[in-house]
Amino acid sequence: MTEKLDLTDAEWRDKLNPEQYHILREAGTERAFTGKYEKNKQAGMYFCAGCGTPLFSSDTKYNSGSGWPSYTAPVEPGAVDEHRDATHGMVRTEVRCATCEGHLGHVFPDGPGPTGLRYCINSAALDFAPKED
Repeated sequence: MTEKLDLTDAEWRDKLNPEQYHILREAGTERAFTGKYEKNKQAGMYFCAGCGTPLFSSDTKYNSGSGWPSYTAPVEPGAVDEHRDATHGMVRTEVRCATCEGHLGHVFPDGPGPTGLRYCINSAALDFAPKED
């Protein structure tokens, strides 16, 4: 089981920039095609910008054409939690970091094999470390 990171609202505001806070703590969304990792093709690991938990590998990243970084699976099954999201007049599956419960994005059942899933994630919710040679 993942050990939870529980900070006060003031601590989150000190730790995150305004865009990260809006996305991770208020379930906001960045505009499509504006995120810093949407077109990133470097090999490496994507981490939660809130707590540093490894979330997605570049090995599962693909260009979905959605305007957000997309992945077929998290790096480990327990890295993210999924929750029903009925906001904005639709039902979707929200994806949160399992450690800090930060909002990352949504997962949809229209991705490529082998999982058939598309984890559509906000760049501002992520940090990236390139793979070392």
